[in-house]
Amino acid sequence: MLPETLEGTIERITYFSEESGYTVLRLKPHVSTSGGSGKRGPDLHTVVGVMPPLQPGESVRFTGVWVMHAEYGRQFKAESVMQIVPATVEGLRRYLGGGMIKGVGPTTAQRIIDHFGLDVIDILNNAPERVREVPGIGAYRAELIARSWADQFRVREIMIFLKGHGITDAQAVKIYKEYGEAAISIVKGDPYRLARDITGIGFRIADRIAQSLGLAPDAPERIRAGVLFALETFTNDGHIYAPRPLAAQRVAELLMLQATEDEYTYDDEGRPIPPPNPLIEDAIDQLAADAEIVKQHVPDDDGQMVEALYLRYNAGYERQSARRLLEMTGTGVSRLRSARTMSWLKFFQIIAREGHTQLSEQQKEAVEAALTHKVSVLTGGPGTGKTTTLRAVIRALEWNKARYELASPTGRAAKRLSEATGRPARTIHRLLGFVPGEGFGLNADDPLDVDMLIIDEASMIDQALFYNVLKALPAETHLMLVGDVDQLPSVGAGDVLRDLIRSGVPHVTRLDTIFRQASGSQIIANAHRINRGEMPILDNQSDDFFWFGGDDPFVVADLVVDIVKNRIPNRFDLDPLNDVQVLAPMYKGPIGIQALNEKLQAALNPPGRQAEKRIGGIVFRVGDKVMQTRNNYEKDVYNGDIGRISAIDFTDQKLRVNMNDRLVDYDFTEVEDLVQAFAVSVHKSQGSEYPAVVLPVMPQHYMMLQRNLLYTAVTRAKRLVVMAGQRRAVGIAVNNDKVTRRFTALAWRLAQGRGGS
Repeated sequence: MLPETLEGTIERITYFSEESGYTVLRLKPHVSTSGGSGKRGPDLHTVVGVMPPLQPGESVRFTGVWVMHAEYGRQFKAESVMQIVPATVEGLRRYLGGGMIKGVGPTTAQRIIDHFGLDVIDILNNAPERVREVPGIGAYRAELIARSWADQFRVREIMIFLKGHGITDAQAVKIYKEYGEAAISIVKGDPYRLARDITGIGFRIADRIAQSLGLAPDAPERIRAGVLFALETFTNDGHIYAPRPLAAQRVAELLMLQATEDEYTYDDEGRPIPPPNPLIEDAIDQLAADAEIVKQHVPDDDGQMVEALYLRYNAGYERQSARRLLEMTGTGVSRLRSARTMSWLKFFQIIAREGHTQLSEQQKEAVEAALTHKVSVLTGGPGTGKTTTLRAVIRALEWNKARYELASPTGRAAKRLSEATGRPARTIHRLLGFVPGEGFGLNADDPLDVDMLIIDEASMIDQALFYNVLKALPAETHLMLVGDVDQLPSVGAGDVLRDLIRSGVPHVTRLDTIFRQASGSQIIANAHRINRGEMPILDNQSDDFFWFGGDDPFVVADLVVDIVKNRIPNRFDLDPLNDVQVLAPMYKGPIGIQALNEKLQAALNPPGRQAEKRIGGIVFRVGDKVMQTRNNYEKDVYNGDIGRISAIDFTDQKLRVNMNDRLVDYDFTEVEDLVQAFAVSVHKSQGSEYPAVVLPVMPQHYMMLQRNLLYTAVTRAKRLVVMAGQRRAVGIAVNNDKVTRRFTALAWRLAQGRGGS
């Protein structure tokens, strides 16, 4: 069947997939160009196919074939599309005002066309600065329109190239923003750069492009790229290194180079062992020889030495962290020398008279250790007096006229620290002068000038951040880490707080007494029961901890919505959006985060009342609760920050979010960093506290049912916990005390005094 051409003006877009680009649209045809008859076709044609985003009003030329669909009848199946200039004033108005160009809505489009008429496209292409001539359009908007017009056509060129390689339109826009005019040449030269440079474009997409450009499946550059990407996946899973056999196995799976079943051998317990793949083994050795990765033998959990593969930066973070910490603890010089001669008995008597809570012996030990040991750790569960102890440490520092700083890994945690202590606190990034694109301002050459640095919520510190903290501290400075080691480890790679405690290098105080003011809280009591491996009390006899049973995940999901929307607000006078947070263990399934967000959005912020925009398969609506999913230092918003959408600007194509009492603008192309936050993961809740937490716990969550996850979720609540689901699932979580193993060697390096090696 020979291809034909079909020209027309797009009347409406019936369907468009942002993921695949598959489109169904209705086209009002121009005079036929395929038969030469000069006759007009029917009023509207249906056109289907994979194509870039199009707008009603655009004039386009399709190349393709006519097909007969069993249900929808005759359709034109487009194989390519080319934009042509709209031939009428009405077509131009619809085209310009369709939302494709920033700064131009229907009203502005009408003004531009009234001023320039049919010459508007020529002017936008060749003299866009003339848009300032249009009444009502100022310099800022004129520049925005000109820039957006130029970007649209550049992106279209890139899309035409990338569409043939499976790239979505949203991804093409990101590629253009990252590489600009050089996008096509960069992708052709090294498609694997996409996986390294572009958020949301993984190795598989880059690999598909590479192979479509002719790279052989066994090409050495493909194998090396696979090794590097496999190690990055281990980092994304929280590991600092990967044991070589596991890394090689993941590379083989990634590149589909697995051995056949008859090539496997078996260990003494009958577990299959794949044979080494020489291509992968050679690639690992070559990358190590080129210093792109680091190989080193480190001990596993059983003390057996294994060959560890590190990405170069991870090796540096771990080695240098150990070296800096050993320097701090090894030097006898201290900025708090006066603390060694102070009368601690007198000090504790004075702060008791000043109205502070009488400290326990454990707490007194922690206070004294912080000022007399270069590195100290204070850990303990809720209600054990960490905050009271911390206040006493601050009072002791002020008693000694010492300079100190308070910091936390996130803005939420820093705000809580400041409220709890009555002293200023900042994020670690702000404290160390982080500048996007430049890194941390404070470092070994320009260190932090304090006598002590105190970091709260230390369980959230990953290895990279810890390295930068230590790099900015002089060896004579004291460091105190405060946190609950039984909570989930950091979102980023590493297991810093647990490794430090395991190493035996810092002085560690573990508070384990629940104080009287906390003993009446069922939240605190149940948190400690969970942490001890005991079932929480679920008798609904307290006023701050409730249980609702249910066996069907769909029924429990509806129950969660009812609890959030009706039961908690009616009984406790809490706002369902601002005061109640649903936490869930997993994303998928009928009781997962994604399904719960859809249900909660429909119940708490239904359609029809507010402006909304569908982006990347998610409907964002004014009033929605949303969460940032990665650190964005330019916007000063961080992974886990939660806000509310306050406005959607369709002309400038932006979402405005009230994030921590500050308005933050997101371009539509940046919205992929946001997700709905009516329900969030327990991991993402770290460092936060909410008046009320609602926690579904079902057997469907079995992969994530762990004691420290359940413990972390319960300890996020200040006033109320409501759990819903099956008691059996709660029991599974309580009994699963196996903390997910993270491959790190920081504890070993510290214990062995192996800083820098």
